[in-house]
Amino acid sequence: MSALDGRSLVTGGAGFIGSALVWALNQRGHHDIVVTDFLGADEKWKNLTPLKFADYLEADVFRGAVRQNSAALGQFTTVFHLGACSATTERNAAYLVDNNYSYTKELAAWSLAQGARFIYASSAATYGDGAQGMDDKNENLHALRPLNMYGYSKHLFDLHAQREGWLSQIVGVKYFNVFGPNEDHKGDMRSLVNKAYQQILTTGRVQLFKSHRPDYRDGEQQRDFLYVKDAVEMTLHFASHPRGRTVGGLFNLGSGEANTWLTLTRAIFAALNQTPQIDFIDMPEVLRGKYQYFTQADVGKLRASGYERPLTALDAAVRDYVQGYLVPSRKLGD
Repeated sequence: MSALDGRSLVTGGAGFIGSALVWALNQRGHHDIVVTDFLGADEKWKNLTPLKFADYLEADVFRGAVRQNSAALGQFTTVFHLGACSATTERNAAYLVDNNYSYTKELAAWSLAQGARFIYASSAATYGDGAQGMDDKNENLHALRPLNMYGYSKHLFDLHAQREGWLSQIVGVKYFNVFGPNEDHKGDMRSLVNKAYQQILTTGRVQLFKSHRPDYRDGEQQRDFLYVKDAVEMTLHFASHPRGRTVGGLFNLGSGEANTWLTLTRAIFAALNQTPQIDFIDMPEVLRGKYQYFTQADVGKLRASGYERPLTALDAAVRDYVQGYLVPSRKLGD
């Protein structure tokens, strides 16, 4: 029996990766799922409409019930904590500390107390500029220097979990550059694939940031791009181990490859059967000191944990996203 055989909670379940995770659970025949989120005034509620789940609670209502240890919430076998403010440009540090750090502490302690499997979203942003490497096997977390407050808020909980000795029992997944269906609501935090598609529809061209470092040419800054369908398969892997053989710790979730923005952009044009038309624009000053020029996940620890599925090649993932979801304006599950 694995942790997926029982009742699941997905925080941030209307969001990008959260709704994709609910979709992937549905694909496995799991519907006994409670979803929490802040729906607010945007249209991420549309991500939920094709999905099957048992109940929905607004996140503040749910958090209040957790603090009271309310029996009305019932028992969960698995808690997927994906709810967070994910805006790397958010400057309200107090909000990020409460929403991304304090809430995670409360939820982790509550989950462990009831014996639930706790899997939470850390972030590749915790690695900062990569000067200390991007190695999830390195236990010297104090050496990491996130470049923005979002990354630091995630880093704070990783440190807390390590101090409390929780990392042998829980899993923190460090998502790299995830893209795919159900991200329309994310505004400026959408992936380049989503933004570029809209630019091509409007102008026939795509804008990329110039490089402001002499060791990188324009468009040759590199990222580890991960398709959301692969991201959720990796996440569910950590809930699929038989009870009693629990894997714990921090894990990089990425493709293991670094590709340039130019490679990604050309794949988008190819998926639309169009000739690439690319313009380079200056990067805003506010981003220049906080910009990652290179990310690449070392996924050896993930593979060593037993994850054997092949990854979707970048061009195939872009084609599936563009032709299967963006062009027909579909959500996962439609």
